[in-house]
Amino acid sequence: MMSLVDVTTLVDKLLNPWVLFGFAAQGAFFMRFVIQWVASERRGRSYVPVVFWYFSLAGGMMLFTYAVQAGDPVFILGQGLGCVIYVRNLILIHRRQARIRRRRRGTLEALMDDGLEDVASSAAEDNGTVPGGEPVKRPADDLAAATRP
Repeated sequence: MMSLVDVTTLVDKLLNPWVLFGFAAQGAFFMRFVIQWVASERRGRSYVPVVFWYFSLAGGMMLFTYAVQAGDPVFILGQGLGCVIYVRNLILIHRRQARIRRRRRGTLEALMDDGLEDVASSAAEDNGTVPGGEPVKRPADDLAAATRP
């Protein structure tokens, strides 16, 4: 059984600002798993949303700071390398999103330059025809035609 001295020592440690910071850091790091779990449940399959990487980075940086303050080289190395990976994943994600935005913008601008604004809006409405009643040609139509006997 713990003595009153042991309880007092434990409470003093728990109220240390650095220990409180460490718990907050661990909480931020843990939240990434909660976010991933909820996102996966909503989709009905395993899924890692972008916010997972932001929580990983925030929690990892906080834990890295705590580890430096505590002087723990194992913890410093583990969290430091993890943060590098989280940053790299975010860079890759944002590069891909930028490429997708550029492609979409380029496609829309090309349609606008060709005077096909109505085609773009009609296709966006997905009603299956362009103004004048002509069918919208989709890649799936080409695939279906190519695979017919």
